[in-house]
Amino acid sequence: MLKVGIFRIKTSLNNIIITVTDAQGQTIFWSSAGTSGFKGTKKGTPYAAQAVSSNIIQKSLKKKMKRAEIFIKGTGLSRDASLRIFKINGIFFNLVCDVTIISHNGCRPPKKRSI
Repeated sequence: MLKVGIFRIKTSLNNIIITVTDAQGQTIFWSSAGTSGFKGTKKGTPYAAQAVSSNIIQKSLKKKMKRAEIFIKGTGLSRDASLRIFKINGIFFNLVCDVTIISHNGCRPPKKRSI
């Protein structure tokens, strides 16, 4: 029985993966748009994110999890949809953190051509 779970949400333009871990970082269960029955371009939609989030919430409520720390990574359309489903179904947030990697300067430009 877990009181607090750590939800790690990884979104991209093509998929969403939600992993639930304990305080030590060990995976308890996970779900993705592919395991929820979506294929192809439908995996990156907000509707798929809602289905994945509700699937994870059902599993976490069986473990009697009430509070959550959420770490979101990626730039997908499903970020807001998944958070909305967590809030609707009664999971309280201790922490919501965006851990998306942002490059500051980008790659070094190529050397000028010498003629």
